[in-house]
Amino acid sequence: MISKIFLATCLVGFVFACAAAPPRLFLKDRDRYIEAGQIISGATGAAVTFDEMLADLAGCRVVYVGEIHTDTAHHEIQLEILQGLLRVQRVAVGMEMFDFTYQIVLDQWSAGQLTQEAFLEKTHWYANWRFDFTLYQPILDVIREKGIPLFGLNIPFHIPPKVRIGGIDSLLGCDRQDLPPHIDTSNAAHRTYLETIFKAHAFHREANFEFFYQAQCVWEDTMAASIARNLDDRLMVVLAGNGHIVHKFGIPERAFNLTGAPYRTVYLAPAGETVDLSYGDYIWVTPPVVNLRMP
Repeated sequence: MISKIFLATCLVGFVFACAAAPPRLFLKDRDRYIEAGQIISGATGAAVTFDEMLADLAGCRVVYVGEIHTDTAHHEIQLEILQGLLRVQRVAVGMEMFDFTYQIVLDQWSAGQLTQEAFLEKTHWYANWRFDFTLYQPILDVIREKGIPLFGLNIPFHIPPKVRIGGIDSLLGCDRQDLPPHIDTSNAAHRTYLETIFKAHAFHREANFEFFYQAQCVWEDTMAASIARNLDDRLMVVLAGNGHIVHKFGIPERAFNLTGAPYRTVYLAPAGETVDLSYGDYIWVTPPVVNLRMP
């Protein structure tokens, strides 16, 4: 008869092994797990190499690379993709992290005319974006060193909170003039996705979902319009939060409707999450979210 001590030892070993096993991404529509470091094609569900993905990205006009804003690994991947594309294409960069009213400052940065200290001051980084600048510094250093055109995509940061509280109709003329000509709130799938997120927040019982959704669409349509306004013969690499590119119904499809320019999305998904193939053209599985840096 197997001893109780032996059984207990086996059980402890099994629990320890499970606890020590690295988290993996669960690909829901394929009912399988994916290891960190793999890149999955959203079209086929098959693993692809970085070079295979890069060759496809290089043939597009716009490439969206998502992020969790505080995840160091995501910014390292964004830089790797940017540098890879620079080897084969003329590239511009559009960033959610700056609003379009700072364009003159971004031009000065690309031209190498500003120190980092002056750049932080003139963009009001810690008043607007607020996340630790060192997360983005390697990307911005390459932009300055290579003279890459840099475009601010966002709407002035004080406007979306006003919309979230009072709706678009509550905006005064000075704020309303910064909105794009058309705000599309008609996408049912996008609305459903945002409603799920809205209900997960503690404030949802007191807040107005319609205003919340209008604020999100103001973000998406403003950034889409900024891409359309600045898109030329360069490939534009767009850096934005995952929520703006997931399922493509945020920025990507709205920009496509304005430009008709072919694009790809790269969704960065930490191990431990559950996703499906519709999240992006490519799903890059990253390490679990443990390496977060705040200001």
